[in-house]
Amino acid sequence: MKKNSGSSVDIPAEELLKIIFEFASKLAHENDLDQLHLLMAEMGRSLTLADRCTLWIADPAEQTLWTKIAHGMNRIAIPIDSGLVGAAYRSGEAISIDDAYKDSRFNPAVDQKTGYRTYSILCIPIRNAEQEIVGVYQAVNKQANPSHFTEKDITYLSLAATYTGQSMEKAILYSELIESQKEIIMTMGNIGESRSRETGQHVKRVAAYSYLIAKGSGLSEEEARLIELASPMHDIGKVAVPDAILNKPGKLTDIEFDTMKTHAEIGYSIFKKSKRRILQAAALIARDHHEKWDGSGYPAGRSGDDIHLYGRIVAIADVFDALCSKRPYKEAWPLEKILQLIQSERGKHFDPVLVDVFFNHLDEIQAIKGQYADKN
Repeated sequence: MKKNSGSSVDIPAEELLKIIFEFASKLAHENDLDQLHLLMAEMGRSLTLADRCTLWIADPAEQTLWTKIAHGMNRIAIPIDSGLVGAAYRSGEAISIDDAYKDSRFNPAVDQKTGYRTYSILCIPIRNAEQEIVGVYQAVNKQANPSHFTEKDITYLSLAATYTGQSMEKAILYSELIESQKEIIMTMGNIGESRSRETGQHVKRVAAYSYLIAKGSGLSEEEARLIELASPMHDIGKVAVPDAILNKPGKLTDIEFDTMKTHAEIGYSIFKKSKRRILQAAALIARDHHEKWDGSGYPAGRSGDDIHLYGRIVAIADVFDALCSKRPYKEAWPLEKILQLIQSERGKHFDPVLVDVFFNHLDEIQAIKGQYADKN
């Protein structure tokens, strides 16, 4: 590890304690890996007075180190042995460089692409409770004079790495649990849809549309993601409906339609006793996504705000996708005709506010439709 000399601007003790306590409180209560990622990066930047701080997480199975630059964005990955970050990961030691361009391990490709000029770099390995290296803190360009990282910066960032390692491992495990739940829910949703010859793309599209409408209506990121995760279960009750009714090519008789309508209550009954938030949300969506704003829907004839918001959101997403899709009893509708119907059902079938949100995000919804198009 290269040591630095000379004086520099250090963080006053009171300010240092303030930063540590502020971030410690946030990190202790954060399970979302994306948000934790950003909090930890901001903590590192504040502690070292760096222009930028990046948290790299190791994925030994894929032999990569990855990071995110914003919540919800795709990962940026590099080979696990790449550059100064990779060197710190492999060696398990802190690396501090005053001028990156004088170190052969530095890769200037990103600077060349963005126009950013990297000078000083500090890389600190992050360890979990078993002292295994699970990632690397990378601080770039000290904002002080002289503009290099000091021994105190190394100490501060090392302390941050010690504290955040366990928080990061907890968040990774939580993220894996959520992904497992999501996979199970998507699979169960596909089972319900496949019985009526729907493709798995239908539940993916409905989930993505529902997320957009939920966010656009002002719900938090957490709640919008909850609806996205739970929405694939909206038709799970179809598992109890006979194939002859589900796949009938013509119009259903009144008796057949009454049987079809039971899938909403059946779906609700499957999940209503669960204590899991995702399954509680799935129960409400299954029950209410066929209710109508004016009270003419089923299974209970609920109206207006008595219909759970989650059900009202998924109702628009589900009807839009159903009309866009070919079914045993109909061809896909033209987009213009679908949009006319949704607008005409504003305040009748659908929550009027949510219809406005739908149209405000129509470009994004159409992009999702193309992304998850059915395979011929």
